[in-house]
Amino acid sequence: MVWNKLKTYGELVMFRHTLFALPFGLMGAFLASGGWPPFTNLFWILVALVGARNAANALNRLIDWKIDAKNPRTASRHMPRGLVKPQEVLILSGVGLALMVLAVFRLNHLCVQLMPLAVIILVGYSYTKRFTWACHLVLGLAVGLAPLGAWIAITGQMALPPVILTLVVALWVAGFDIIYATQDISFDRKERIHSIPARFGLKNALYIARAFHLTTILLLLSVPLFLNLGFLYFMGILAAAGLLLYEHQIVSPDNLSRVKIASYHVNELIGVTVFAFTLGDMFIL
Repeated sequence: MVWNKLKTYGELVMFRHTLFALPFGLMGAFLASGGWPPFTNLFWILVALVGARNAANALNRLIDWKIDAKNPRTASRHMPRGLVKPQEVLILSGVGLALMVLAVFRLNHLCVQLMPLAVIILVGYSYTKRFTWACHLVLGLAVGLAPLGAWIAITGQMALPPVILTLVVALWVAGFDIIYATQDISFDRKERIHSIPARFGLKNALYIARAFHLTTILLLLSVPLFLNLGFLYFMGILAAAGLLLYEHQIVSPDNLSRVKIASYHVNELIGVTVFAFTLGDMFIL
């Protein structure tokens, strides 16, 4: 019974999608340390990342509950079907936020100072689709805070490399979120939900997603200008570029049948790939 409930909660917040933020968060921690981060710092960074991400996603499900119920594509989600009560989702989100706050206070003063801004972005994202097509970029920024937050957790200060990584993640996530949103163009226009596909059309939206992902790769290529990274890092970027290229090849204005593969399954590999090759570069070469 308990296991089934935990499984339901995990499905509700799409726990496996923690893979989008987590590798880049860890990457920020390792790059800030120039090697293995202190175990205590690494532990609390992980707690903060997992807590923040899942709290935000639970809130998103709660805030968008009625919209999801109207949309044929999302009407089968847990809340519209009554499998999870609003009070449960609110508690789940509260637990996640509590974990993030606990972790932040175990790190350093700058993390504590910046925490309210992070919470505003994490919570505010879910409302942005109600008034701006730039909602995809706000989602990207929310996820992109991971490497910047991890860097600050290690060093106690801001720096250019993690800001670049934040832009990398923001544009990467925004790009594949645009692809995902192409499924809902008709619904979004009908219900006055804002998105880049609904505002600019299917073809232009896919072009914008491609531009975001091209910029993602260019930004990743700029990181070694500031940090000591070499051959294996570049191999990781090449692998990520190949995955992004594949992602855009399997989706077109005439064929959206593989949108979920392109926007979710392929991208689950990208962060892990870049992080693995970055570690290899740091510790093997």
